[in-house]
Amino acid sequence: MKRIVVDSSASLYQLDGVDFATVPLKIVTDEREYLDDGTLDAVEMATTLRTYKGKTSTSCPNISDWLEAYEGADEVYAITITGTLSGSCNAAQLAAEEYQAEHPEAKVFVLDSLSAGPELVLLAEHIRDLLAEGMAFDDVCEEMLRYRRHTHLLFSLESLANLARNGRVKPAVAAVARMLNIRVIGKASDVGELDVLCKTRGEHGALERLVLELKSHGYAHGKVVIAHCGNPAAAERLMHMVKAVFEGAQVRVTECGGLCSYYAELGGLMVGFEDADA
Repeated sequence: MKRIVVDSSASLYQLDGVDFATVPLKIVTDEREYLDDGTLDAVEMATTLRTYKGKTSTSCPNISDWLEAYEGADEVYAITITGTLSGSCNAAQLAAEEYQAEHPEAKVFVLDSLSAGPELVLLAEHIRDLLAEGMAFDDVCEEMLRYRRHTHLLFSLESLANLARNGRVKPAVAAVARMLNIRVIGKASDVGELDVLCKTRGEHGALERLVLELKSHGYAHGKVVIAHCGNPAAAERLMHMVKAVFEGAQVRVTECGGLCSYYAELGGLMVGFEDADA
């Protein structure tokens, strides 16, 4: 049996046409724990956390969580959130070593996405398509390392509060952004870190900037997955803008799951896309 496994940073809880599993991360506060398992109301969580004054953090899956997701499969293709921001990739890799020690005939490939959210959706769907073609395990692994170089993530955030709480940005930067109605436009870097590209006033300016960034990052007409946290109107507007600028663009809108909603916060957009060489 061939299985694709992602952690819940993908905001992907089912994938048609292939054996599939999602390993949940957790969002933890002083008062409760949110399990990002596909049943969580991510917008309700984000709304609650917007005014929450206590400590919040995230917790990655442990080795046993990954082992449980691998169980029963002969070939496993695991995709994780960037290893620079989470221990999920390391846990998945250690679980792979343990699983293969217990099942010498099994093969496990762990891919650090160097990203989060909708870019993982593109990676998972590409593996599914390769398996449907009957591609051999080693060839799938090689192709995924190539394909990963040609997928990217952009984001537009209205609030940086949770990133600041967890040491990803300085608290003063987050406070100024909120006061001045500034949207932060950023990307996942080639080494999996969150890089700020620019700041812009208002939502329309942010959407226009995302379209410009798509072009400058090599997008032509491939797949685009726009994930939003409680902001379907902006996601739909961005989709129509992309289709208007790029002929033949393959764009769809999805919702952020729990982990992505925690970091993107209400109003946030995450854009995964293929460049022209994908």
